[in-house]
Amino acid sequence: MIRPFLRLWMILLAALIAAHAGAAETAPLSASLLDNDVLRLRVGHLTASFGQEFLAAQPTNKLDGIILDLRAADGDKNAVAAASGFFAAKNFPLAILVNGQTRGAAAELAVDLRTAGDGILIGASDFTGKIQPDIVVTVSSEDEKKFLADPFFIPTPPKLAFPSGTNELMEFVDHTSEADLVRQRVKDGDEDDSAIPRAEPGAPVIRDPALARALDLFKALAALHPARG
Repeated sequence: MIRPFLRLWMILLAALIAAHAGAAETAPLSASLLDNDVLRLRVGHLTASFGQEFLAAQPTNKLDGIILDLRAADGDKNAVAAASGFFAAKNFPLAILVNGQTRGAAAELAVDLRTAGDGILIGASDFTGKIQPDIVVTVSSEDEKKFLADPFFIPTPPKLAFPSGTNELMEFVDHTSEADLVRQRVKDGDEDDSAIPRAEPGAPVIRDPALARALDLFKALAALHPARG
């Protein structure tokens, strides 16, 4: 009797874990802080309780702007007015990200905010709203899905086709890098190993084109209107 009960308990536990993970993936709103002072709000489904969801996700940092990411988002019919009024009351620079899958209440909210002058529209030219984005971003649907899951995703660069005559000359090209030359000098006793420059690990770069353009926009605004202490 114990083994069947234990097996049933393990099945129920796995179902609870899967349900919890699924709920997290389909959360109506998630938030992340970019460059320490820009809040990205990733909306999967716009609801009438958007204001409460925002307040629950808002960090304590001083914000330079908000990126409202409505790509591939939909929403409830009664959610548009509440969300529009919420942003109208906020005095933050706002960038709104859209694409061809922004639909329903999410598309209506994007158009309302842009028409009211409360934000800049950034996204694909196939956005189904009544107006075109202010900044058009071209990206393949496959890459965009990966960017939505991971804004630091690095797409595979397209392969360049070289004429056969060019390939035949590649063996005559010196491929020695500067680092290889420095190592060779150290090996020959010409230079101390301590003189080799140490490359510091760089911060991860956001590769998502729409998200990167929104961040560039906020950086430009910050440069034009620096904070006064």
